[in-house]
Amino acid sequence: MTSSSMSLIAFLFIFGGAIVGMLLRRALPVSHLRDDSRDVIKLATGLVGTMSALVLGLLVASAKGFYDAQTTEMTQISANIIFLDRALARYGPETKEAREALRHSSQRILDQSWSKKGASRLEPTSISGNVVYDKVQTLTPNDDSQRLIKSQALSMVQNIGQTHMLMYEQSTLSVSTPLLTTMVFWLTVTFVIWGLLASPNATVIATMFAAALSASGAIFLILEMYSPYDGIIRVSDAPIRAALAHLGH
Repeated sequence: MTSSSMSLIAFLFIFGGAIVGMLLRRALPVSHLRDDSRDVIKLATGLVGTMSALVLGLLVASAKGFYDAQTTEMTQISANIIFLDRALARYGPETKEAREALRHSSQRILDQSWSKKGASRLEPTSISGNVVYDKVQTLTPNDDSQRLIKSQALSMVQNIGQTHMLMYEQSTLSVSTPLLTTMVFWLTVTFVIWGLLASPNATVIATMFAAALSASGAIFLILEMYSPYDGIIRVSDAPIRAALAHLGH
């Protein structure tokens, strides 16, 4: 199910809760909504509303942290690819095959990360593999400078592979479904009570609609940021494309 579908369902539940509350207001006896009863209802609403706001804020912060981590790691991989290519260029013309393998592996990262096939996205079979490492490992240094460059290049290949593997493992994470469901339930309860206490009119309904839309919009953002390589909110592919543009120069 897409982020849009899930957030739409959440909106229907939340705003539907407000409508249900307004209908209940008509059905309940007047004595149930007197001042003393309303005070208790407001206290309960404050408790549930506070819990909902806290959980919603935590989920947004967690999703943003996940999205930022993926962005940082992709930028780090791209920078290391450029540094590795520069190091191999300084080594000498005998690194031609290694640099070609690096370009091929970098292109695969780009193709996989933003692939329409989610199953293959970030699969660590390219730069984290052994092709580039083996090409660098077979180099035979002629002096101390080349030995140092070879050592640094091997270290950079390992760092790129480790970061790519980390991104792959992180890509399996997602928002907790029970937590998200509980939060939607709390929000629905809150809107039911608001509808129960408010006299139904166009202004109240419009306000409830805007509030429900805002809450479901936050849920949409959470789901989108946990899917940073598809949907509307995506990790930019500019760093890896910039790295590819610099390779071989």
